[in-house]
Amino acid sequence: MRRPAGRPPPGCRLVIPTDRQIRALHERFAPNHAAFELVHTHCEIVCALAEELYTGGDLELVRAGCLLHDIGVYRLNETDSYLRHGVLGHELLRELGLPEQLSRFCSHHTGVGITRDDVITLGLPLPPGDYLAETTEEELVMYADKFHSKTSPPVFVTADSYAVSLSRFGAGKVARFAELRDRYGEPNLDAAAKRFGHAVV
Repeated sequence: MRRPAGRPPPGCRLVIPTDRQIRALHERFAPNHAAFELVHTHCEIVCALAEELYTGGDLELVRAGCLLHDIGVYRLNETDSYLRHGVLGHELLRELGLPEQLSRFCSHHTGVGITRDDVITLGLPLPPGDYLAETTEEELVMYADKFHSKTSPPVFVTADSYAVSLSRFGAGKVARFAELRDRYGEPNLDAAAKRFGHAVV
């Protein structure tokens, strides 16, 4: 069950960085311009898709979550599993002193959620724990992310295509994606493809 939009304690205001400040973080940590263009553009696309699918919650927080969710990709080394980019991003934002509500977008957007049991049973290269979207905002960022891939070249992914790719992880994951699909609907990928110049698969 989703929790309502996360809020800081009474009397404290969650400080959310601007789009420009987030772009500066991407520029700071990207190892090269190509990496910056790939990751930051993906984050901008996910942001556009999330805004289209938005049904409630803190939209400013959703935007920041979308723009930050993959920043951990820059910390991957040649021996790292790509699966670790989420926890690496969480660590990076924590080191920078950003609020936990923002850091969680990095570690809680992979697939349709990774459980502690997934980590242990599948031997995933992650600290044992649940990496699940728990707020409305986290869920929307996670879902919007499924519709674009940083492959070479980058592509938009239809809901049907993503559902097929999930089948190898079990019926439970497919059912979870179906729930999200029913809740949020699907973005207009043809319009997004025209806007960003990436094919739809």
